[in-house]
Amino acid sequence: MADAVLALTTEANEALALQLAETLLERRLAACIALKPVQSLYRWQGQIERSSEVQLLIKTHPGCLAALEQAVRELHSYTTPQWLHWGAEASDAYAAWLNACCAIS
Repeated sequence: MADAVLALTTEANEALALQLAETLLERRLAACIALKPVQSLYRWQGQIERSSEVQLLIKTHPGCLAALEQAVRELHSYTTPQWLHWGAEASDAYAAWLNACCAIS
């Protein structure tokens, strides 16, 4: 089993990304969230779209993943938010910090 989970989503702008990140941290569903502006090109409703977005790289404990996904779907401004996740190995110290930060179910 992985020591940590990394999850990836994007938001429409910095204000929405900050609001989402702060809420997830307040709910203790994540230990750390890195925000990064990105240019996205994607197919949506039969068209190729281009937009400026803010990418959120969310670091969490595996036990929080289901609740984290549910919160992202509830709070996100998009109808179909990007939701990708994968397990990661962490150093003992980082894994302990992640445990302490997240409300593990």
